[in-house]
Amino acid sequence: MKRFVLLAVFCLPMIPCAIAQESNAVQVGAFADYLRVNSTGTNMFGLGGRVGATVLPYVQLEASMAYDFQQGYVEGFNSTTGTSSVTFSGSHVRTLHGLFGPRVNLGHSRFHPFVEVKGGFLNFMFSSVPPGYSSVTGQIANLRASNLNAVLMPGGGLEAHVGPIGLRLDVGDEIYFNNGAHHNLAVQFGPFIRF
Repeated sequence: MKRFVLLAVFCLPMIPCAIAQESNAVQVGAFADYLRVNSTGTNMFGLGGRVGATVLPYVQLEASMAYDFQQGYVEGFNSTTGTSSVTFSGSHVRTLHGLFGPRVNLGHSRFHPFVEVKGGFLNFMFSSVPPGYSSVTGQIANLRASNLNAVLMPGGGLEAHVGPIGLRLDVGDEIYFNNGAHHNLAVQFGPFIRF
């Protein structure tokens, strides 16, 4: 009986730590996505989501996917008569990119930096269909028939939370491989919830 009481006395202080680890085991979030495609000088904006699971105290495995809507272009010219014209047109270029890999937290405070290395795919889609739910699902359904580019994204960011709810900023170099490596700035910002 003495051993049981002694074991209970030593284990009781560890219960809050064990509960805290379990409550932070899964993280789900949404984000606004910015992708600067350097080879064409195109700024792509879209929405995405991510889910991550803790595998070690400071390491999470994450999967994310983002859909970037078409980018519009503005063109103008000056004529010799002193009049000018501005033309707005859509590019009909959209991107779908998915990434998976580890994220290493560099602290466990309410505000902490992290580093990550993820691999995945980037799919450029050319379509005149208006952006919306049907174009997103159509692009996901046609991934196997499309020309996918392999992606490696080293990056990092900052995360801040109060309780289970927080905000996160990711910045990385989304390198896609198509006749060589093409470096692109990728920025994601949005809320998350931890379970």
